[in-house]
Amino acid sequence: MVLVPYHVFTKYLKWLTLALFAYIFAGFIVKQDWIKIFIDTLVPQIELSPSYILLVVAIFGTTISPYLFFWQADEEVEEIEEDRKVRKLKRHIVTKHELKNMRGDVTLGMFFSNVVMFFIIATTASTLFVNGIHDIQTADQAAAALKPLAGSASSLLFTLGIVGTGLLAIPVISGSAAYALSEALGWKEGMNKKFREAKMFYIVIIVATLIGFLMTLTNVNPFDALFFTAVLYGAISPILILFMLHIANKKSIMGTNTNSLLSNFLGLSAFFIMAAAILLLVFL
Repeated sequence: MVLVPYHVFTKYLKWLTLALFAYIFAGFIVKQDWIKIFIDTLVPQIELSPSYILLVVAIFGTTISPYLFFWQADEEVEEIEEDRKVRKLKRHIVTKHELKNMRGDVTLGMFFSNVVMFFIIATTASTLFVNGIHDIQTADQAAAALKPLAGSASSLLFTLGIVGTGLLAIPVISGSAAYALSEALGWKEGMNKKFREAKMFYIVIIVATLIGFLMTLTNVNPFDALFFTAVLYGAISPILILFMLHIANKKSIMGTNTNSLLSNFLGLSAFFIMAAAILLLVFL
């Protein structure tokens, strides 16, 4: 990440997204009651308990994560800058076609992330939960627990998925932290820059990656850390959604590309639903 420009190694890194299909394949290998799964998906059993609401907030936090706001926006900007350099343009005007491509990219990514999440929940519910395994501390425990219940194929697929998504997550998570800090403190930033051009940006990436690595050598439970980080994301996201809606509707910033009525409706719906979940969590 420090020595090689992101747009170079991402050409190879993107193939790791195929590892996500491991979770889907594992779901079909395991014997499941699909009728019950679909009924419970469409008509969920809602509980007004702190543990249930905490889980809902965490799921919101993993779906609409603040770090993705920074990552997605900054990567799009860098791609436009790279295109401008290649075409030797002094200024690059974002076209309707480019905005359509960005929307399609985000929509496709969100669709597959939720499909994968659905299969993870369904598979673990049908194997681990029904067999009394309710406390998983590490990823290898989850993979090992699937083996006697669903065969070695599910265990292998789960492991491949964990490794693949883990490698994909490193540049995104550490890079998002670097972008957020750099923009807040006015440092030079960018995965397309060399180390000497954005030293503090890359130092944040290095430190964030090392902290993540050192966590594996301590008694910090990575699953708990991920879960409560997701809860924190769920609490912060509504605030960022309001700021984004404000910016997206401001003509002095967006020009003719301000939000549509549908985008505003969906954005406000997400805000009110997430805010309601947080209020329930606080007052229950």
